[in-house]
Amino acid sequence: MNLTHRHIEVFRAVMVSGQVTRAAEVLHTSQPTISRELARMEQVLGYALFDRVKGRMRPTARALALLEEVEASFVGLDRIAAHAASLARFSQGRLSLACLPALSQALVPDALARFAADAPEASVGLVPLESPQLGAALTAQRHDLGLTEESAPEACGHQPLVRTQEVVVLPMGHALAQRRVLIPTDFEGLPFVSLSPADPYRQRIDGVFQAAGVQRRWAVESASAASVCALVRSGLGVALVNPLSALAMADGLVLRPFAVPIAFEVHLVWPQWRVEHPLRAALVAALHATAHDWQRRLEVVLATG
Repeated sequence: MNLTHRHIEVFRAVMVSGQVTRAAEVLHTSQPTISRELARMEQVLGYALFDRVKGRMRPTARALALLEEVEASFVGLDRIAAHAASLARFSQGRLSLACLPALSQALVPDALARFAADAPEASVGLVPLESPQLGAALTAQRHDLGLTEESAPEACGHQPLVRTQEVVVLPMGHALAQRRVLIPTDFEGLPFVSLSPADPYRQRIDGVFQAAGVQRRWAVESASAASVCALVRSGLGVALVNPLSALAMADGLVLRPFAVPIAFEVHLVWPQWRVEHPLRAALVAALHATAHDWQRRLEVVLATG
């Protein structure tokens, strides 16, 4: 005869309840069955777990020591049971969201706060990646969701999340802040804060000014849209950046529309061959709701100045 889980279950019930009768009620069985299982357990162990005194069972020192080990095991089992129950709802779990660094600082934090309010036990791994690495990681199905400014990578589905235009950012009190909409010639001779030369938006912006024959004065350049906004705020020049970064850094800045449309789009991307996380739809909903709020906020800022 070997020690069984049933023996441990009966032993624990007796120790916790303090009496055989109550243990039988807890385990939905009879008192004789409890007594019989305890006797078998003692036979297997080769020593007594209880002293029988005037019809009552008093735990021995060995029983008390054994209970400590049993309780530790049951704590682990309770944790597993609780986790198993949460998986039925899938209220817990970790999603991986990959995006461009600019988006990890603008829009995404608000979306994750919204998601956390609906799924407080879940977690999200936010992975900022530049365009080539981002596309490769999404194609390799390494993340549950991705946010890109380009077309969907291979083996990925996609849908639009944000569709708007680049905006002008000016330091507070700048002369151009008096105008409602700015045109290329407004920037003639002005110090200009640019993105890095390899950035596709930098190339589009330069193309607009070249086509208009406008000569700007180069002030400083940075690979980060957030950094560009900070440099403008410090009075180093004016700039054109994506509206999400502009809104995130809006304190101390003036935002204005640019007359020449330079499209800014964000696409929501998901892997087609990776198993869909049960909470992916909730995160997608949070991203869409937040994107809608940000676009409305942008409209108000540009309309009111």
